[in-house]
Parts: sequence; C-alpha cells; structure tokens
Amino acid sequence: MNDEKAPMNYQYFAMLPELLSLQRPLSDPPEHDEMLFIIVHQVHELWFKASLHEIDHARGLFISGEGARAAATLKRVRSIMKVLVGQLDILETMTPIEFESFRDRLETASGFQSAQFRELEFAMGMKRAKYLKTFPDPDEHRRLKRRLNEPSLWDAFLRFLAGRGYAIPQRVLDRDVSRPVEPDPEVQKVLIGLYRSDPEAVNLCERLVDLDEGFQEWRYRHIKMVERTIGNKPGTGDSAGVAYLVTTMHPAFPDLWEIRSAL
Repeated sequence: MNDEKAPMNYQYFAMLPELLSLQRPLSDPPEHDEMLFIIVHQVHELWFKASLHEIDHARGLFISGEGARAAATLKRVRSIMKVLVGQLDILETMTPIEFESFRDRLETASGFQSAQFRELEFAMGMKRAKYLKTFPDPDEHRRLKRRLNEPSLWDAFLRFLAGRGYAIPQRVLDRDVSRPVEPDPEVQKVLIGLYRSDPEAVNLCERLVDLDEGFQEWRYRHIKMVERTIGNKPGTGDSAGVAYLVTTMHPAFPDLWEIRSAL
C-alpha cells in the first residue's frame, strides 16, 4: 500500500473540482444568464466570508491595543467592499428580460436569507435581534446569535480608545452589546478632541469611516441594481424589494458621521 502523500498542486489547494461543480442552473433548458447570476452571488458569499474573517481580526487587534495593524486590516476590508461594488456592475449587464427568463426558478430564495450578510451587519454593530427568527437553520442561527451577543467592531474600538486614556463613558463600555450602535454625544465629544490632537487615532477613525462608507456604497449600488432589474416589483422571498432596501441605508458608526459638522 502506498501511503505517500500526493504532491500539492493548484487544483487541490484551491479545491477547484469541488468549487467549479457548485454552479447548477435550475432552468431547463438552462437560461444563459442564470450561470452569471449564480456565480456573482456565490462570489459575494466568499467575499462576505473574507470580510468577516478580517473584521474579527481587526476587533481582536483593537482589544489587544494594536492600532496600526487594525488600521491595515480595515483598509483590506474596504478594498473588498470595492470589489463587491464592481461585481454589481457585472450583474447590471443583465437586462430585466434576461433576469425574468429564470426568476421564477428562485421561488422563495432571496439575498435576504444570506446569514453571512447578517453576520457582517452584526459584526459592525448594526444589530437587530428580530432577524434571528428568519434563520431556522441551527448552524446559521447559532452563528448569528453569537454575533448578536458579542461586542461589535465599534465596541472594540471604543475599548481601544479607553485603553489609550480617552474618557469613554463607562455606561457606553458596559452597554448591552446585543443592541444596535446608537450615536452618543459624550462619545462624540471625545472623538472631536482626538481629531484635534491624536493623528494615529484619527487614522483609525478615518479607516472606520472608509469601511462604513464602502458598506453604504454597496447598499446604494445594490438598491439601484435591483431597481434597474425589477423596478418596484416585490423582491423574491416575499420581500418588499427596493422599498425595503431603501430603509437599510444608515451608517454603522453614526458618531463618526455626527462629528463632521463640528470639526
């Protein structure tokens, strides 16, 4: 029996046979544009996974006081957001008629059911406990519940500032982290002060703004892509489509936006 390990190659390392077998159009005969639709959404999920991996890393770096490394990690996530926006450009090459040719095959499937996207929102501080009930799968539910009850990236950043001697209110540091991040005047006062005296901390704040802006840019482009494709029709999975998506346009780190007019 030969127990020698097969030499590493590109196909094995990237698991290409498995990966390339996962694009399975449901239309019969296959509609040409369904393949594109599947691939773009699958790649989105891969980038969501990468973003969560990096945000978790940045949060850990904040907790350990490593601001410079956290800034580099946040820059990486912002770059991923730019790639995600670019992928919407690809979807917009599909006309409404081309999408309608296979839309009925989606049945109740909807991007609203992306557990990783909800994890990403929760990780950044945009938490809503009500979303847990929309994920009955035990593994997805467990992951979302864990993220609901753990400190967000913003919570970790405020602890980082407190560790540097900034007077972040204790009530903010001890807040219920399962609640969404809300603007706080006392935190804003601290941020205004550091913007005038601490270039290193300002760099971190601006990297967080970059990330927040990138996430909102993706949301906006997604809204316009959906509007361009289906207009004001209801979305798949009984969602309200564009009408619902518009309500999601709000910042993850509101204090960093509130202070702009005071600087």
